[in-house]
Amino acid sequence: MEKYKNREIQRDKVEYAIYQWILGRNAERNRAIVSRRLFDGIKFEDLADEFNLSVRRTKTIVYNCYDIIFRHIPD
Repeated sequence: MEKYKNREIQRDKVEYAIYQWILGRNAERNRAIVSRRLFDGIKFEDLADEFNLSVRRTKTIVYNCYDIIFRHIPD
């Protein structure tokens, strides 16, 4: 039970970081992409199709967002 609680807290921190720190012109799209990848485990190819982007662009968005998100989450 304790393990599950910690996992939920971590998810809350990640969700907060996504909405607090993913900013810019395409923020809503980028938040949706990274959320779908992190929480739903959607493959890059499927995300690219869903958001009408190339797989390469989708990966770039996800990895850049990861850098931003995890820089702001305390250990």
